[in-house]
Amino acid sequence: MKTRYTKEHEWITQHDGDIFTIGITDYAQDQLGDIVYVQLPETDSEIKKGEELSVIESVKAAGDIKSPISGIVLEVNQELDGEPELINESAEDSGWLCKIKSIDQFS
Repeated sequence: MKTRYTKEHEWITQHDGDIFTIGITDYAQDQLGDIVYVQLPETDSEIKKGEELSVIESVKAAGDIKSPISGIVLEVNQELDGEPELINESAEDSGWLCKIKSIDQFS
């Protein structure tokens, strides 16, 4: 598995060919502060590269998370519904946002 990072502080890890997990970096969560809410995409929705994937709200600010790839949302991290602070605790592991089946290549 290879993880890549965007200029906007998202991370993306490739699994099983065209399946990718997406989240925000530890740096991004640190800049946001205590995260209090996460709006996740709908499962089975199609997301285009550069479009809003998620919204994260913290005590400091709210921010849109843009998708680094185009694809179909396969799974969202349901644990974030009740525990958005998981992103603060483990942004690059248990605080992942969603899994997407790619319909293009990450660049």
